[in-house]
Amino acid sequence: MATYSYDPSNLKENGVDLMRFELGDTMVDGKEKTCALCDEEYHAIISRNKKWKKAKLACIESIFRRFSYEPDTTTGPLHYAFGNRAKLWQEEYRALKAELSQEGVAAGAVALQTGCGKEPYFYTGMMSMEKGRN
Repeated sequence: MATYSYDPSNLKENGVDLMRFELGDTMVDGKEKTCALCDEEYHAIISRNKKWKKAKLACIESIFRRFSYEPDTTTGPLHYAFGNRAKLWQEEYRALKAELSQEGVAAGAVALQTGCGKEPYFYTGMMSMEKGRN
């Protein structure tokens, strides 16, 4: 059985409560009617991703894919635009993915500058012929 919980006193730790807070998925009283993901889904995603932002990206992706299947509905004068909800999450996904991509590029540049603590493969004079060799 799926659980839905949120405890603001746990926001100091990287866990379900902080992820719910960062994503705005804190209305747990309505359970699956008001929550994007259940606690078990958050736990699974967070445990599979060592970096917090990657876990957040995976959560957002799961949410926008889930909401993308809900059709817009009109009943008389009442209209539910569920597609807008999916678009909002997809925009969040794209923004975070771009941010992570930029961080990856910056980290790669730093790694190239520092040499990652390894000796360089190429070095000056590596193609020159040593004396005495044919």
